Amino acid sequence: MAKEIDRIRARSAIETIRESPVILLVALLPVAAVFGLVWWLVGLPTAIVGLLIGAVVVVVGGKFLK
Repeated sequence: MAKEIDRIRARSAIETIRESPVILLVALLPVAAVFGLVWWLVGLPTAIVGLLIGAVVVVVGGKFLK
């Protein structure tokens, strides 16, 4: 049953993005701003590493919150 709920949520999220891509842009704007700031302050390699670490934290954190 839990997998069905996840599929429904995933489909709903995809449909929302298709209907209004601006919502996706607004959601990703803070990530882009932080990435740009880190890039400007310390350089591109550090910004990429930070982005990857942040993505891993979000994915692993999402797994533990379930």
